[in-house]
Amino acid sequence: MATIFRHRLSLVLIFLAVSYSLEAKHGGNPGEIFPDLYEASISDLQAGLAAGNFTSVDLVKGISSQAYSARIDEVNDEIHAVVEKNPSAIDLAHRLDTERRNSGPRGPLHGIPILIKDNIGTNRSEGLNTTAGSWALFKSIRDTDSFIVQRLKAAGAIILGKANLSEWAHYRGTTIPDAWSPRGGQGTNPCFPNGGTCGSSSGPSAAAAVGLAVAAIGTDTGGSISCPAGYHNVVGIKPTVGLTSRSGVIPITPRMDTVGPIARSVSDAATILSAMAGPDPSDYYTLIQPTPVPDFTKALNLNTIKGARIGVPRTVFTNNSLTGNLPFVNQEFENALEQLRALGATIVDPADLPSASYFTTITPLLFLFAVDFKIQIKKYLQTLVSIPSGVGSLSDLIQFNIDNADLEQPTPEYTGQDLWIQSQSTNGYNSTWWSTLADAMNAGGSNGIDAALQQHNLDALVLPSPGFPSTFPAAYAGYPMVTVPMSFYPDNTTAVELFPGIFYPAPGIPIGLAFFGSAFSEEKLIGLAYAYEQATKVRLMRKAYANATPKTQLKDVMED
Repeated sequence: MATIFRHRLSLVLIFLAVSYSLEAKHGGNPGEIFPDLYEASISDLQAGLAAGNFTSVDLVKGISSQAYSARIDEVNDEIHAVVEKNPSAIDLAHRLDTERRNSGPRGPLHGIPILIKDNIGTNRSEGLNTTAGSWALFKSIRDTDSFIVQRLKAAGAIILGKANLSEWAHYRGTTIPDAWSPRGGQGTNPCFPNGGTCGSSSGPSAAAAVGLAVAAIGTDTGGSISCPAGYHNVVGIKPTVGLTSRSGVIPITPRMDTVGPIARSVSDAATILSAMAGPDPSDYYTLIQPTPVPDFTKALNLNTIKGARIGVPRTVFTNNSLTGNLPFVNQEFENALEQLRALGATIVDPADLPSASYFTTITPLLFLFAVDFKIQIKKYLQTLVSIPSGVGSLSDLIQFNIDNADLEQPTPEYTGQDLWIQSQSTNGYNSTWWSTLADAMNAGGSNGIDAALQQHNLDALVLPSPGFPSTFPAAYAGYPMVTVPMSFYPDNTTAVELFPGIFYPAPGIPIGLAFFGSAFSEEKLIGLAYAYEQATKVRLMRKAYANATPKTQLKDVMED
């Protein structure tokens, strides 16, 4: 058996040397056939799977240890990026390997391990919980996967596990730190010990950043993909509301909730988005999306940026007294604008949003969320087959936290329920709520992003991703945003304690650049982000700190 294996390996090495030149591609030693999982792309893994260098089972589990699974174990106590692993992942990998041998791969995601945020529903029969990080939903039973998970599985992806998040997508209490959940613990940034993480898709971002899976799926309501992607040196795509389904996803508000990929490259994010997008009869927002579903990988064109007109909405969004950003962020943003010019883009500066002043307060957002969440969470709970905790409404959830304070409110920093209490006090949709929604959508869309695009004949807008006002226009309008790595805080940055024991800014924490535009403009934004990414290669300039960097590689789990 060993002789046969070595013979096969020799043939593969010759084949790869001629066809793939993987040693150059991965920056490894000559003859290296196993990509570094810290940076491995979907195409890297598919090349190895196609060549027979390793299998999907090898990616998920080896003879004496596990590849991606072992990487999770190595660093999860440090950064708390993963809530739980999928006990069915190995069986799924076996089936997909057999299918690959018998009939070939379904597509680029065949046999590729992906993590999903713990508010994205999965069928409990496979062993995974869906809890939004709360013990209130532990062992609750869904009898179907969410539509997004169905799409990913149909494409051949392996759901490796659930990624940690800010509990309830950070809609419970204003004093609770980002990235904390009772089930997953306090998530932190792998780029600085106990570093801040920004929005609620912190676990997916951290996991993708250090290669705990090929990529991850997050959700975004007010910046929860865009901001943490920027903080973690990864690519995040917040799709237009209605491009990806939310059915089976624990909600905040259907007006702004969306689901998107978080990956280490624009190429991987585009590949995953192509598999995720599509109309879902259970989510009527998706029935207005363009058909057929685009292949977003066709947008990966370096020439997209040549002649593109990109606007800079300065007012409010680059004002450090409003964003809370250090001056360094705007300095690096100016450098990014120069790089975009050098790539052939025309930078229109300023290209302000007429509605910019609307985004200096978060009050409308919180009011919209409060009314919607109470209604939507009850609807979601009614879709579950069983809930062992017995919760069936927001008032039940509030009481559960009080009755189980040792789990849900373990220390003073984690006791807040003010957002839920505000939501519980609402009495449904009324004229004030509808007018607030109309004002918010107008401020984000027709009098905001669309107005700036039309007035200046723009293809897109661009801003640094830190500072939550930058995400609000796209959130209110339900428009897309693509975030890519732009820079890192310098080593002489003073670490600021944002929450007890959590620091931001801090040395080495990444800074993202966000491209955004009108509804269903993902292809254009992906093209611009790709050109910038490929020209700058920012992600490769700095890695996670040692204790947050997994050590296990594919070669460690392969047979001798």
